[in-house]
Amino acid sequence: MALTREAVLEALKGIRPPAGGENLVAAGMVRALDVGDDGTVRFVLECAPEQAEAMAPVRAAAQAAIEALDGVSGVSVVLTAHSTPPPPPDLRASGRAAGAAGARTGPQKLPGIAGIIAIASGKGGVGKSTVSANLAVALAAEGRRVGLLDADVFGPSQPRMLGISGHPASPDGQTILPLRNHGVTMMSIGLMTREDEAVVWRGPMLMGALQQMLAQVQWGTLDVLLVDLPPGTGDVQMTLAQKAELSGAIVVSTPQDVALLDARKGIDMFRKLGVPILGMIENMSTHVCSNCGHEEHTFGHGGVAEEAARLGVPLLAELPLDIALRRASDGGAPLVASAPDSAPARAFRDLARRMIGDGLA
Repeated sequence: MALTREAVLEALKGIRPPAGGENLVAAGMVRALDVGDDGTVRFVLECAPEQAEAMAPVRAAAQAAIEALDGVSGVSVVLTAHSTPPPPPDLRASGRAAGAAGARTGPQKLPGIAGIIAIASGKGGVGKSTVSANLAVALAAEGRRVGLLDADVFGPSQPRMLGISGHPASPDGQTILPLRNHGVTMMSIGLMTREDEAVVWRGPMLMGALQQMLAQVQWGTLDVLLVDLPPGTGDVQMTLAQKAELSGAIVVSTPQDVALLDARKGIDMFRKLGVPILGMIENMSTHVCSNCGHEEHTFGHGGVAEEAARLGVPLLAELPLDIALRRASDGGAPLVASAPDSAPARAFRDLARRMIGDGLA
């Protein structure tokens, strides 16, 4: 009989939390439960900081209870303790503002990682994740040691785009081993959940997950870690700037005014957090008809170049709108890897070479 989610939850109902209560499930302490078709079970036990020490034997008991079930091939239980989040940073202050807790520690350099670059956008739908995936593969093709952190917690797409499936291992229940494909080391919350499962988390859980993916993942030695951020100016962006020492941010936008309005807000946020703007990328800049070769600017042209000049930041690239990019991303092999001689792939390789030449990666 196949292992079911209900069977796992029923087993966890036999474990009582240290602070009292009916069981772990009723107390709402079981998070991100995933039961794989191969019998692997992964979940998070969430508790208050003062319960962390007392939860260690509870975690062991929960793991033993699941291992005793028929059909289980492996169990990974991660224990997290979420404290009360610090107040939001004062965006009026210069420098990398942080809340009371963040101000005491400040942004930290991650061991073994030479530079961290945030890939951001003011609004969704401008192709930021496609740019991130292809840029990562392009940098790897140029000989750089590249990591990609998919920090778009609510809409993680990098597992699909990079053709990575399965779950990252956790040999000790604390550290996480990332997965790798196309020369890129990648970690995403999408590897911890089913592809059709919504992540319903509030701010503190988002911040905790991001900090885990930054500090508890064994990234190894990297020349550059690209961070694919969610659109907008929210918790994830601020937490990244507070916790990690960033080389800078690249802002992706399409040329039309609606996208540029939000891109300006994203740039303003990074500047108020003290994060350098490394440049802007105009995505979907032009489209060439595959039948007749006619070139047209579906979303306008030059808007990002004008905005970059106005803001005094470099325009790093003008990337095309091409159906092959979409097909390659859906198929799990970014165009830079699957069709390296195509015009869009060459544009990404040129971008990667420029970034290396400018010392950005």
